[in-house]
Amino acid sequence: MPERNAVEIKSVSKVFGFGEYAVAAVDHVSVAIRENEFFTLLGPSGCGKTTLLRLIAGFEFPSSGEIVLAGENIAAMPPYKRPINTVFQNYALFPHMTVAENIGFGLQMLGRPKAEMTARVSEMLKLVRMEHLAGRRTSQISGGQQQRVALARALAPQPKVLLLDEPLSALDYKLRKEMQIELKRLQAETGITFIFVTHDQEEALTMSDRIAVMSSGKILQVGSPHDIYDRPADRFVADFIGETNFLAARVIQPGEGGAEVELAGGLRLKASAAPGLSAGEAATVVVRPEHASLSRPDRVIIAPSLQGTVSNVVYFGTDTHYHVRLDGGETFIVRSQNRVHQHGRFETGEPVNVVFEPGAARVLRN
Repeated sequence: MPERNAVEIKSVSKVFGFGEYAVAAVDHVSVAIRENEFFTLLGPSGCGKTTLLRLIAGFEFPSSGEIVLAGENIAAMPPYKRPINTVFQNYALFPHMTVAENIGFGLQMLGRPKAEMTARVSEMLKLVRMEHLAGRRTSQISGGQQQRVALARALAPQPKVLLLDEPLSALDYKLRKEMQIELKRLQAETGITFIFVTHDQEEALTMSDRIAVMSSGKILQVGSPHDIYDRPADRFVADFIGETNFLAARVIQPGEGGAEVELAGGLRLKASAAPGLSAGEAATVVVRPEHASLSRPDRVIIAPSLQGTVSNVVYFGTDTHYHVRLDGGETFIVRSQNRVHQHGRFETGEPVNVVFEPGAARVLRN
């Protein structure tokens, strides 16, 4: 059975200002977001992700383009008529109301019968595991609990789409990690399409079914977390998502889905590649730090390797980052997982080989 789309963004632009002062916050963006999907808009501050979310919510209206929900163009429809709810960064709860009253507020505004409201509030309290706090005021509960109340209130009217504008940013690290799992659970249990905005790459990779990476008002790549991380479409995506090594290269022979390249130090290798490469052009090879390893010069190596010297060692508890100054002058970071009985650690100043399989490298256009 083919997947159905919950929201379709069709060549949408949003321009603020006029004439020479005009700024395109969203620039001809097109993307289809599927039903029952956890979809994340990811990018740095000012990239247009929150503006796009506000366009879907109806808090802003597009300068051009269509926003289609269930086959209907809702671009000019006011927010209160859209079957969409939003969880804001500051939660926007009523501090004088109890948890249960906050959750039921939207249902009350919609004129739902009292019996239906009571049953739905009870269901939402159970969903977010807050039955024991139903009678407490939201000014008397923690930040994480307030976030759950905001989610329950937004989910209570059973919207077709739930928008979340960086709702975890105010939480401490441990609670934020817990709420990431909680959000994913709520999305799976309710079956509602979640559209989530964040600048946190780890957050996006942890929760999303698909991610759209944005920059300067445009979507650069849409894909699964695995696709975005391991097969970035361009240098910005590779650099923004996680940590990456960049190596200057020249294309020797492009191929179907891959290319043979020569690195600055003379090493030739075959790697997966973004489309559009031409023989002879300058390119960039990217290798994730965890996809490489170190060995000492006296060991026999079959896989491609680069020579260098360890310039810095950074211990992170779960793993160690080795900064290697390559013989060609470039810096390469290798991430090695720490184990209880790990042998073969390397010291600053030690000569090493940086080893990686051809499948670990990807070639991008400059």
